[in-house]
Amino acid sequence: MNVHLNGSLPLHAKLAWGAPTARERGPILLSGAQANAIGAYAGNYAPYRAMAVATGALDAGHRPDLSATHPVAEIGPFDTWVRPFATMDKFGHRVAEDFAEERATGFDIRPTIAVARGELRFPEILEALSAGRIKADGRVLHHDGSIHVTKIAIEPVWHLPSLAARIGVKQCALRTALVEQSGGMYPAICTRPDIELFLPPIGGTSIYLFGDPARLGSAALVTCRIHDECNGSDVFGSDMCTCRPYLSFGIEACIQGAQQGGIGILSYNRKEGRSLGEVVKYLVYNARPRAACGDREEDYFARTRAVAGVEDMRFQSMATDPLLWLGVRKIDRWASMSNLKSDALRRAGIEIGEHLVIPDDLVPQNARVEIGAKKTSGYFF
Repeated sequence: MNVHLNGSLPLHAKLAWGAPTARERGPILLSGAQANAIGAYAGNYAPYRAMAVATGALDAGHRPDLSATHPVAEIGPFDTWVRPFATMDKFGHRVAEDFAEERATGFDIRPTIAVARGELRFPEILEALSAGRIKADGRVLHHDGSIHVTKIAIEPVWHLPSLAARIGVKQCALRTALVEQSGGMYPAICTRPDIELFLPPIGGTSIYLFGDPARLGSAALVTCRIHDECNGSDVFGSDMCTCRPYLSFGIEACIQGAQQGGIGILSYNRKEGRSLGEVVKYLVYNARPRAACGDREEDYFARTRAVAGVEDMRFQSMATDPLLWLGVRKIDRWASMSNLKSDALRRAGIEIGEHLVIPDDLVPQNARVEIGAKKTSGYFF
């Protein structure tokens, strides 16, 4: 798949990753003699594409028709784009425009970012409306409780030299671990050190913007929550943690900020169970109450270490790229109590103003041990 049809690319296959424009940097190519990346577009769905090709449901040579798929809002460029992006392609939403000529001659160059509009419905927001904590304005929040948003999907694109520097390891160590821990799935990561880009088989980031995207990069008030996926709570309402309550709290804060003329940003990362996975998370859920001492705040992270070998694998420094891509230099209202996220933002040069901490009455009874353990471990309180 991802094969060019004819001709050769009139640009250097070797990417100039930090270049100020897409044309100067060059396109991302995943196959052919001029390949400059390893992996697959939407890599976590590649096995399903393989099955579709194997069964004949999908033509292996299909290339997406990108006509009329352009972003509904202009994003960037911003002065924050000068910082190296380790985890995403800052030009990934403009592939159809920036590389139209190359695509027309047969090169399979695909977007890694899409920008669309939509409406959200969240029961907790209806409750906030009824309680009078927020009011409908017909622009951001409608009287029926629907919320107008700009939706952005970002697929991961890892620039391995920048990522290694970001997490403080040597690039060769990172490459070796990627191959070994994937069971040798992408051996070219080690055998082709000249190729710097990797499109990994992991979930990406969804961003929901509240308010006018044209205010991005300006002095407008920014309200923000970075939220890491928790399927059990976010989708099904499990009361074992504060994830969904904090998600709805963050959405409410973003609505309020947008209604004050600012911009609200919810950045949602697919990092289930602190990137340990849902199976590991549920194993820990079992181990906690079965411990000889019972389920206690002081042992909360010890149970996780015993099962997973580590407390957390989210590497929050990776979560800063989407905000810098949106031109964020300061978060005026920060809906989070995580010191890990706050520290990562500050290291990336993003200033934090007011901390918005979840009200105690929104914390489920069964989540008291979790939130108590986080406070004890150093989370903002």
